[in-house]
Amino acid sequence: MALMPLATPDVRRHNLGLVLGRVLEGGQVARADIAEGSGLSRGAVTSLVAELIGAGLVEESDALHPEGMGRPRRMLVPAASAPCLLTALLDADRATVVAGTLAGAELVRASHRHGRPMGDPGAVADVLARTIDEVAGQLRAAGRRVADLCVVVWAPVAGEPPRVIADTDLGWGEVDLLALLRVRSAAVAGYETAGGRTRLVSDAEVAALAEHAAVGKPYSLVYLKADSGIGGAIVLAGGSGDGVRVIGAGLGHVPVVPDGEVCLCGQRGCLVTVAGPDLLLAESGLADVAARVGLTAGLHEFVARVRHGDAPAGEAWQRAAGEIARTLQILAFSVAPEIIVLGGFVAALAADVDARFRAIQPHMLGAGEFRVAPVVGSELGSDAALLGAQRDARLRLLVDPLAI
Repeated sequence: MALMPLATPDVRRHNLGLVLGRVLEGGQVARADIAEGSGLSRGAVTSLVAELIGAGLVEESDALHPEGMGRPRRMLVPAASAPCLLTALLDADRATVVAGTLAGAELVRASHRHGRPMGDPGAVADVLARTIDEVAGQLRAAGRRVADLCVVVWAPVAGEPPRVIADTDLGWGEVDLLALLRVRSAAVAGYETAGGRTRLVSDAEVAALAEHAAVGKPYSLVYLKADSGIGGAIVLAGGSGDGVRVIGAGLGHVPVVPDGEVCLCGQRGCLVTVAGPDLLLAESGLADVAARVGLTAGLHEFVARVRHGDAPAGEAWQRAAGEIARTLQILAFSVAPEIIVLGGFVAALAADVDARFRAIQPHMLGAGEFRVAPVVGSELGSDAALLGAQRDARLRLLVDPLAI
């Protein structure tokens, strides 16, 4: 196989991304340290840094640090005015928009309830567009521009251009959410007119990416979340980009009860029909709370009641925890995860699921044939999808930094 010449544009772009990534990860770093850690020559690093400075992505700090016998060296830091990442999250209750730096620091956040107008995507898009424009306006006032705009939804996404396939939380069928935003949001329209492409992604996949990084990038991970419904994803090492593959998994629709209740998806006995949040709220007498102040608040109250020994909530949860554990057992034999992470409201009750999961492990296999993965709660909380979307955006932009 012929080797690629070192001077090709592809190699140059790769090396620019490598150097920029080192600066973003380190916060401040010297040219010599980049050369030593990357294997690039000092001359190559100097040339690449000059390009990144010229593009407004990197700058020299005022701080001088000694090198060797005390000779000072100037440190490199992410440019204060570098482009930023704009991420919008649409959930069952709210529209939340966050602007962050390429290094991952949060700049601006805004969040507004949309009131959950069932079956009216235009009304929800109005609130989301207004929230996006609010954050984008603050960025313009600060002299910052947007390098990536991503909309994250609590729903499956597919197609080209991408569309929401169905959103049972909001009573949607197939909806072209990005088209609705283009005619409502000046920021979205302006970004795309300037040559950008707004991305639409499902929350479970990007949340799984963030969770995978947060627990140390294991070889395999199962992520199950429960908020408005039950979803999740599987992360496996060995893919492109950050070295992982993310496989979207409709974990709420694993059929765990033979001939069980008919699910909205058309199957019988899906996990969501026996452990879904709406069911648990109804069984514990909290459906009215969720309707009045929002699903998230209702689920917080549910968790509090379980922890305080409330009988209806506790009984409902114990049934649900058993069904979630059985679903994880099915996945464990299929995927052999190193760790299982629970997100959404079940993160706070992960110990219960872990205990139920361990109680149903096989005992007839030889030693070492089946490793029981720990079941842990997410440490990222409700920001998991936002953090994952921004992480994914950074990885995409590092492929060709000068195109930012």
